Amino acid sequence: MADKEYTYQDVAEHNTKKNLFMVIHDVVYDATKFVDEHPGGEEVLLDVGGQDATEAFEDVGHSDEARETLEQLKVGTLKRQAGDPKPKAPLPGAVTPASQSGGGMGVGLYAVVAIGGLIAYGAYQYLQQQQAAQNAA
Repeated sequence: MADKEYTYQDVAEHNTKKNLFMVIHDVVYDATKFVDEHPGGEEVLLDVGGQDATEAFEDVGHSDEARETLEQLKVGTLKRQAGDPKPKAPLPGAVTPASQSGGGMGVGLYAVVAIGGLIAYGAYQYLQQQQAAQNAA
């Protein structure tokens, strides 16, 4: 981990796939080597490259493993200057995805997809039977 300080201007200059910095909770990360490995695809990182990605990172609700990977990408801290954008603070009493326990939306989403698949399969079988009955008559 580096102790170097970066300004928003410094970070903003690193916004390409071959040179990608971002800020999360006032810590500067070099995500260049991770772009091709990111499970969400490179576009997700490129959209926040050279910017404060705190809100985007927390909105997804990254796993502990993702946070460990993030630590390995740390290159310094953000040196705030007058006129820099202020970090967006969560609303009082709001629960951030990082502080939630459990699987979150993942299990429910899988259930919806599975039920939808079963319904689609049933409809397909019904239509096949209808078509077979018409051809037989």
